[in-house]
Amino acid sequence: MTPEPLEIRRLSYADLPQVIAIERRAFPTPWSLAMFVLELSKPSGICLAAVREGTIVGYLVCSRYERVWHVMNVAVDDRMRREGIATAMLGRLFAEADGPGAQYTLEVRASNAAAMALYEGFGFRHAGLRRGYYHDNHEDAVIMWRVVEGGDGHEWVPDDQRVARRSGA
Repeated sequence: MTPEPLEIRRLSYADLPQVIAIERRAFPTPWSLAMFVLELSKPSGICLAAVREGTIVGYLVCSRYERVWHVMNVAVDDRMRREGIATAMLGRLFAEADGPGAQYTLEVRASNAAAMALYEGFGFRHAGLRRGYYHDNHEDAVIMWRVVEGGDGHEWVPDDQRVARRSGA
């Protein structure tokens, strides 16, 4: 049976009860309601909901700090993973926010190979570690960056890419 079409739209305050339910199932240290309210209140952020048959099945929270977009939270209902929902939300984020020189960063658990592969598919690259970043088990976070070419030449580039650019690799 083919799943119903997926709608990607702006996340609203009214969506938060469903978001909190997914968040609690998805993460060992879930965000509080106040954290989501704070992110939704930022005018420069992009918060998206993935909706199927009127029900929230995933969400994405991205904040903008100066010239850098920080992907803060991406989650999909645990019963609907591997259906392209996170891919659709990231695609919508980049459709809205990309432009010459756009920069994105995020942290992901070092053990979350599936998420890292997803992000790498969108052009994110490893840029370092935050040791003991996650409070529940002190797991390291992999820092990832994505830079859209064509900026003013002042975009941040991870050290390994800077060396490769200088050497012509």
